[in-house]
Amino acid sequence: MRVALVHEWFTALAGSEKVVEQLCALFPDADLFAVYADPEVVASTDYLRNRRLQTSFIGRLPRASKAFRAYLSLMPLAIEQFDLSGYDVVISSSHAVAKGVLTGPDQLHISYVHTPIRYAWDLQHQYLRESRLDTGVKGWIAKAMLHGLRIWDFRTSAGVNHFVANSRYIARRIHKVYGRSADVIYPPVDVSAFSLCEQKEDYYLAVSRLVPYKRVDLIAEAFRAMPERRLIVVGEGPEQEKVRAAAGPNVEILGHQPVAVLRNLMQRAKAFVFAAEEDFGILPVEAQACGTPVIAFGKGGVLETVRSLPHPRPTGVFFRQQSVPSLVEAVQCFEAKHFEFEPIACAENATRFSVPRFREELGAYVDARYQEFTRRELAVPQSA
Repeated sequence: MRVALVHEWFTALAGSEKVVEQLCALFPDADLFAVYADPEVVASTDYLRNRRLQTSFIGRLPRASKAFRAYLSLMPLAIEQFDLSGYDVVISSSHAVAKGVLTGPDQLHISYVHTPIRYAWDLQHQYLRESRLDTGVKGWIAKAMLHGLRIWDFRTSAGVNHFVANSRYIARRIHKVYGRSADVIYPPVDVSAFSLCEQKEDYYLAVSRLVPYKRVDLIAEAFRAMPERRLIVVGEGPEQEKVRAAAGPNVEILGHQPVAVLRNLMQRAKAFVFAAEEDFGILPVEAQACGTPVIAFGKGGVLETVRSLPHPRPTGVFFRQQSVPSLVEAVQCFEAKHFEFEPIACAENATRFSVPRFREELGAYVDARYQEFTRRELAVPQSA
């Protein structure tokens, strides 16, 4: 079984790249394709440095190393230039254009979808507002480009034999956008790197990139309204000043921290606070692996990774609106019932998303789909 792995780009090692890392471990002889790869990221990453990696013409365009996303309109063309005709199985890891690779009728294409292109579909208006492209000539150009991207994205969904979603939430988005069903295999989380700690201290923790949709400003504002509660914020980004302006004296903003410091803070926190609507959300799982309960906005993938009251072994509390009163109410609920949240229950729940579990499920899935595919191929009657 000759396997090709396809990903959008390698510019950081976030959640989708962790999926690719495990795909590389599952298929050690597979070739890897990407629209763009930052040479420094490749050189510093074992599974990329030691892999046959082919990139597109995007990397040779002016200023690609600093602004490759500016070439989004060319990425459908770029992804279609990869010649994958020599492979039996193509596995794409897709959150933008990777699923658009060209495959033939005798090739099995499985697409592991982190999300359909957010900024081209239901979140288009939000992204345009945040980028200040919702008005003016540049706005109309952006809207026209995204309109074309939607048409291409829908058309190329027909080239995928099987969709795999990283959560039931994303499976619903796949059905809404492409009209296709998707199987669900949760992404790998290295829960073994976050050991259980049952001794908690009297502070809450928020960890996030400080960008608009993460709503860390909302968390800071809510804790300003609860001066008796201490909050620690870890992260940096363009919203840093906005978060500082929303915070009170009981909110400590630490900026970027080393992994060891972050892990220690997560282990000792009374609860982890999460206000974003995420497709899956790795951080709440890592917090639970430490034995730390989660207070989260009750929408998106977190509904599948956190067990809220009245579950007999709860691991968190949801707030239903991205508003200060709703988050304050959730914190008060947690404080009133904190004795019901057992660290061991949180840690056990996190094991549902471990790396070995992902490898076992996805490996079995690919094998089963390939066997089905080859049986169907043999069953097709030959013309006289």
